[in-house]
Amino acid sequence: MRKMNRKSISIAILSIVLFTGSCTKDIIEEEPRGVFTPEFFSTELGVQGGLTYLYQNLRNVYGFAYFLNLGETGTDEYCAGQSADNNFYDLDLAGEGNLNPDSGFSIGTPWGNAFPAINTASGIIENAAAVGLDESLIAEAKFFRAFNYFMLVQTYGGVPLDLGAGELAFNTSVARTSVRNTVPEVYTRGIFPDLIDAISDLPESPRLTGTVTKNVARLMLAKAYLTYGWWLENPNGIPTYPDAQRTDPDGNGPSYYFQQAYNVAVQGINNPGPYSLLDYFYDVHVATNDRHEEMMLYADRTEESQIYNGADIGFSGTDNSANTAVWMVTSNYTTISVNGVAAVQREAAQSYGRPWTRMAPTIGALTETFTNKDMDSRYDGTFVTSYRGNWDKGGDPSPSLTAANGMEIEPGDAVVSFLDEYDPAVDYSVNGGNIGGGQIPGRSDYVINLNEINRRFYPGLWKLGTYRTDNEGGLGSPNGAITRPFPIAKYSEFYLVAAEAAVKGASGSFTARNLVNVLRARAGMWRFDNGEQQERMEDNSAAMMSATPATIDIDYILAERSREYFGEGMRWYDLVRTQKWTEYSSSYEIAGNDATDHSPTTTNRTIEPFHYLRPIPQSQIDDLNMTEAEKDAYQNPGY
Repeated sequence: MRKMNRKSISIAILSIVLFTGSCTKDIIEEEPRGVFTPEFFSTELGVQGGLTYLYQNLRNVYGFAYFLNLGETGTDEYCAGQSADNNFYDLDLAGEGNLNPDSGFSIGTPWGNAFPAINTASGIIENAAAVGLDESLIAEAKFFRAFNYFMLVQTYGGVPLDLGAGELAFNTSVARTSVRNTVPEVYTRGIFPDLIDAISDLPESPRLTGTVTKNVARLMLAKAYLTYGWWLENPNGIPTYPDAQRTDPDGNGPSYYFQQAYNVAVQGINNPGPYSLLDYFYDVHVATNDRHEEMMLYADRTEESQIYNGADIGFSGTDNSANTAVWMVTSNYTTISVNGVAAVQREAAQSYGRPWTRMAPTIGALTETFTNKDMDSRYDGTFVTSYRGNWDKGGDPSPSLTAANGMEIEPGDAVVSFLDEYDPAVDYSVNGGNIGGGQIPGRSDYVINLNEINRRFYPGLWKLGTYRTDNEGGLGSPNGAITRPFPIAKYSEFYLVAAEAAVKGASGSFTARNLVNVLRARAGMWRFDNGEQQERMEDNSAAMMSATPATIDIDYILAERSREYFGEGMRWYDLVRTQKWTEYSSSYEIAGNDATDHSPTTTNRTIEPFHYLRPIPQSQIDDLNMTEAEKDAYQNPGY
């Protein structure tokens, strides 16, 4: 495909930061280069440059606002918010949009970014060995080739292994034809072999902060085995494309791949290398603790240099290279006012950021997924549940404001809070905070019940929120692209991948309940109450483990995955893999677009079997030099 090839050998600038930690020695500086050629990849400089690009390219997907939309909108976690446009309505499948091959930025993000990375990886793999470069560097390229193919096959079904120069070959031709391989071919020829090689040749510890290792490759291989096992089983008869029998070329059935997924995940658990679970879920996401030992792979950023950050740190839009994803799920809190004072202003801090309000959490996600908010710290460590006064940082000298029940609040106090438990006594007639907040006796903050949220005002996603160190006591730069790393793979996922495989019949030294309880025990550990903004040293781990069902099923695994990874772009892929999307997401509850609306209604979605594959972007198909019939056949059915 011409467009695929053209993008795969060109990048605008190569001198980018590879990883940003606290040490400048972690920065790779490369000569700017416009084109990758086979000769370039035969030098160490070329391999380093190509690898730098592969890591940089993660930014074009993870943290990209519309990729979060692709992985979340239309699921049981998120629906279209008050400021949604067709990019979001199309994916919500609720009648206001129409998911199609021209559905904007979201559907094309994996396609447009994976193939350039795949071709670059192939260039490294083909040419680096000729000059005797370390196998571990080639293994990094193999990891990324498999990683990107895995993203593609989950999103679109079978995709081409031949980009114009032969299967898995580096392409510099101008071929404008393309043939899609089947799903089994992509897994068994384009994903599994590369990841197995990567596990063999990658180091135990990263060569630089954040580079891939044996365990990163193990996690991806375990997930690929798990996903392929589900695909072979096909419990609900979901169609695939290109048409292929649900059989494995090697003659293995679903149970074989579930067992392989379990085995590889347990290997990762038993051989952690430099990775481990943190003691507290809160610490996994608090911005002051980024790049820790649980975070195995991430799309990195920095506030120290706009060039190395890859996006404007003063004012950013939705450009692919900018990390602005969390803004999409940030409600319009800046309309909060008390006595005519803008009590909660836009701030470059983890609970605030820029309120784009394109996506809203469903009521069911807040009330049913996160049921045990008192013992389980994951709700508190995921959402912004209290919006606190910061008018002083915006220059207003008022020492206090008169809020709910005529009570005084000071800067730092809660202005509006979402209640953990439903309270029927909430009086919304006061229109508190100018955003429809209610009040209950004895509280100075306005309150909202979680089962009465609307598409305009709802708990934000604290875990991915903005963080800067240069606010200097003020509001800082809340409109600049987020400079935090965006999580892609965490050590915790080994436990849930192995647990899911165990539910599907795999066996070994750990049961599904054993594995799930490792994370549930951690979820019961508190050191800080995010909603109350105060220390909370509490150990509920025994009670959390005791509450785990004796028999774990796939529904329980999916609930645990949502509690661990809510809002990180995994949910659509989880529900499609397990074929639970229709069951979980065909309807949702939320109130309307007005902040004062606290009367939720049920919205129905139309999720057809063909929706389990995303459409290939029409712009890509238009660029093919093929007949119209061949182009039509190239597209996924239903679109």
